[in-house]
Amino acid sequence: MQELVSTLNGYVWSTALIGICLGAGLFFSIATRFVQVRMFKEMLRLLFSGKESDRGISPFQALAVSLSGRVGTGNIAGVAAAIGFGGPGAVFWMWVVAFLGAATAYIESTLGQIYKEVDEGQYRGGPAYYIEKALGQKWYAWLFALTTILACGLLLPGVQSNAIANATELAFGGETIVQTAFLGPVPLAKLIAGSGVVLILGIIIFGGVKRIAHFTQVVVPFMAITYIAMALFIIAINITELPAIIGLIVNDAFTPMAGVGAAIGWGVKRGVYSNEAGQGTGPHAAAASEVQHPAQQGLVQAFSVYIDTLFVCSATAFMILITGAYNVHPEGASILIQNLPADTTISSPAFTQLALESVMGNAGKVFVAVALFFFAFTTMLAYYYIAETNVAYIRRTFRFPYEITLLKLMLLGSVFYGTIRTADVAWAMGDLGVGLMAWMNIGAILIIFFLAKPAIKALRDYEEQRKAGVSEFTFDPEKLGIKNADFWKNKQ
Repeated sequence: MQELVSTLNGYVWSTALIGICLGAGLFFSIATRFVQVRMFKEMLRLLFSGKESDRGISPFQALAVSLSGRVGTGNIAGVAAAIGFGGPGAVFWMWVVAFLGAATAYIESTLGQIYKEVDEGQYRGGPAYYIEKALGQKWYAWLFALTTILACGLLLPGVQSNAIANATELAFGGETIVQTAFLGPVPLAKLIAGSGVVLILGIIIFGGVKRIAHFTQVVVPFMAITYIAMALFIIAINITELPAIIGLIVNDAFTPMAGVGAAIGWGVKRGVYSNEAGQGTGPHAAAASEVQHPAQQGLVQAFSVYIDTLFVCSATAFMILITGAYNVHPEGASILIQNLPADTTISSPAFTQLALESVMGNAGKVFVAVALFFFAFTTMLAYYYIAETNVAYIRRTFRFPYEITLLKLMLLGSVFYGTIRTADVAWAMGDLGVGLMAWMNIGAILIIFFLAKPAIKALRDYEEQRKAGVSEFTFDPEKLGIKNADFWKNKQ
């Protein structure tokens, strides 16, 4: 299995995808006149504007749902993997892909809002919807929907639960082994972690999107603030080393110890995995939001990329590098830097847990295990919502019995299985899912841009209304020459 998935990843995550992720971000940054910088104040204002309705969730709830997808294992184990395989310079390239990716996030999330629909009393939208309506290619939309159901319903959840299980085992010990009939010998800590996650996750996902939104709007801000505060504490007690660490990151970005391809490749790969800009996941939550104008939610989603990578991922990177709790071991090469035992798993939370353990003792490992549980748990909730939205898209044309129930059971099975498989297999399968979605979504939003520029037209319209000082924003797609935006057309 691992050999097959690794071979497929070699094709999917070629230099072409890394180039298109960076290139699309730069292109959309220029096309929007660097909206991620110009509209920063407006992003902050919009975070707390608007309210939820019977059909949709508030902009802040949509931000929380999308952040629950963005802020996850990638922020703890993913950053560790980027440093371990690509060297400290990979962190710089994560920053670059986040800054440029914020413009991509604006484009895709605004498209999600423009082409959303009302389905069984709630808003639905995402790449499948805007591919069908803006491109007129239903086969492409179906292909994306099926790929996303596979990725978010089966491949990606296991990465999150695997990290929870590994962190639990490292924090509480994995000496006790349980013999199971179908899975063979499994550490008791992993078995308990898997069973507990499946039970709690099942209770929430059977409650629907509103329950997901209400849960994440409380948990996501709390866990992110707590985690960043812990990182700031570690940086503060090692403040004299901070300039040298920043210098190490920047210098290694351009003269990388792990090689240029490794630093950029792992920085971009883990950057896209973490902030999800261009992957096509963010537009699903963006479409569910109740807003006056599509550009508003696009701006809120652009800000979420900053929170994910520039804040949370940077917190992890600084904790690891400032405490020296890392090895650099490029794939297929010998260890270049060894500060930890050679058998320390790179694709796991181990670097982060050992970094905190060096400052806080065993409590540090437990803190990371708890933080990772909340990070990863809310990400699995977001994955479920995204997969459900794409099932709902397919259900518009083709219905089969109990499709949503089957999706829930499939995801819960993936989550439990993910707790017991190896980290390398889990990450490889997750990378495959992310890569396939990114190829399809970035290609679609680029084609849509050249055909009609709907997201750019929405941005200009929003800026004109702001300049005019309107008290209530409106959006008229027909006036802007945007076709098939039926929800907004009927709203007029």
